[in-house]
Amino acid sequence: MPTVLTQKFWQVRNPDPRLQVLLSNALKVHPLIAQVLANRGIITPEEGHEFLFADMEKLHNPFLMKDMERAIGRIKEAGEKGEKVLIFGDYDVDGVTSSALLHKILTRLGINVSNHIPHRMSDGYGLNDTIGQVAKDAGINLIIAVDCGITASREVDILNELGIDVIIVDHHEPSPEGLPKAFAIIDPKRRDCSYPFKHLASVGLVAKMSQALFGKVPEEYLDLIALGTIADVVPLRGENRIFVKYGLPKMSETKNFGLSALIDAAKIRGKKFRPYYVGFILGPRINATGRMGSAHKSLDLLLAADNVTACALAQELETFNTERQRLQREVVEQAMQMVEQEINFKEHKIIVLCKEGWHKGVLGIVASRVAETYYRPTIIISIEDGVGTASARSIAGFHLNEALHHCAEILVTFGGHKLAAGLTIKEEHVEDFKKKINLFAKDILEIRDMVPIIHMDAEVTLSSLSLEVAQLIEGLEPYGEGNSSPVFCSRQLVVKSAPQIMGKDTIKFWVTDGQASISAVGFGMAKYVDLVRPGQQVDLAYELTIDDWNKSPTIQLKLKDIRESTN
Repeated sequence: MPTVLTQKFWQVRNPDPRLQVLLSNALKVHPLIAQVLANRGIITPEEGHEFLFADMEKLHNPFLMKDMERAIGRIKEAGEKGEKVLIFGDYDVDGVTSSALLHKILTRLGINVSNHIPHRMSDGYGLNDTIGQVAKDAGINLIIAVDCGITASREVDILNELGIDVIIVDHHEPSPEGLPKAFAIIDPKRRDCSYPFKHLASVGLVAKMSQALFGKVPEEYLDLIALGTIADVVPLRGENRIFVKYGLPKMSETKNFGLSALIDAAKIRGKKFRPYYVGFILGPRINATGRMGSAHKSLDLLLAADNVTACALAQELETFNTERQRLQREVVEQAMQMVEQEINFKEHKIIVLCKEGWHKGVLGIVASRVAETYYRPTIIISIEDGVGTASARSIAGFHLNEALHHCAEILVTFGGHKLAAGLTIKEEHVEDFKKKINLFAKDILEIRDMVPIIHMDAEVTLSSLSLEVAQLIEGLEPYGEGNSSPVFCSRQLVVKSAPQIMGKDTIKFWVTDGQASISAVGFGMAKYVDLVRPGQQVDLAYELTIDDWNKSPTIQLKLKDIRESTN
């Protein structure tokens, strides 16, 4: 199985002994913990203390945010005048939690508030041309756009002409052409905003609004803030780390009827909440309504006023998610077949797949799956009535949004980030688009860029590991974007037991370095079974975890990669 062995490039961080000693002594932590902190860019004891002891009291002054004072003043004016306020949110988890949180805040202030989330299929993303007249007819005086709006200059102009004020609360990159002429724009990524932390999700920005209004972020909001922050995959550093650290425990004991019902429906009641449960269990269920129909169902769930309503809505989300999973499997299978039949990997550094009738709600997930499998930027296009709607996902080293700017003249619309983007394109331009974006990539991507890299924090011996070390590493949670779970490697270990295949595709076996023996488990790694014969020497890349399933806790290696040892 040589292709398996050469799939990933191992990159072990070079230790910094001086910094390791400095942090270890100053923070009174194990040297391995100090090395992990240094690997995450923490170079002073002060930064280390802030990271280890994330404190709600360390949140920045919300009025450092450009336009915060202006936005808060307008919201208070709406309350004093009895005006009608419409929250216009996005259909993903960040948009839904932002909308729910802002609704709770405005209701707490006694403001007359309603909600609108566009339909992914019929309305598309963000503020649109029709919302203005709808809002005008409903007597709306103020629209607050959350998780969208930062590039909606034309739509904001229309609302201004109708006499409706707009506050934009968005964390996306502003357009190079300038900002919309909104009443207030809260976005730390705007160039004239000096706010010290730039990476808040939109739900985090709404949290800052609550801090501005009430003097602090109310504890009862932390569950929704953590939910949206984790699901939007923003870096879990700075204020995001604080929100998630304090919000995760609040999720397990949430007073929110909807979130509680969803936890029960997903069968994770009683679990110690980690980002995994949000990213892979709760988040997909909330997202499923926006992918398959209207995200208003998810918003209604988080705003449910009683348990009966919440339980009924949670079951609807389960149904949506089951259907989403079925469609996703179907499209992934078709996409993988097309890659094998259509893509010439010598010529195509970018995978572009196009088919009529693919469900638009699963395109992003499919693009992610294909990109992960082949480790190439991937664009999945669904054609309907001569127009293609696409989601794109990239790899390290290739800036998707820059590539799309290079193809702008043959795209109808596009937007996004370095690693994820969306676009629309006329069907007759798809082939030209494939050629043009691959021509752009030809000079950007090299062969080595298309080999996935495993970044490892340190090379260690098995005998240096212990339950105490694993517990210390666990103390660095929450893990996620910007603070990934530490990965280590150990070389020339001897396989001590015949591998067991567990479930569909999990492998488990014991290894030893002659002094210590530890069990190793590889999820989705049954293909390595022939490599781990008893007596065989292997190198392992892994996360150090604690196995406490129905027994006293012991350390276990959660495998990331397996190689045959070389002398």
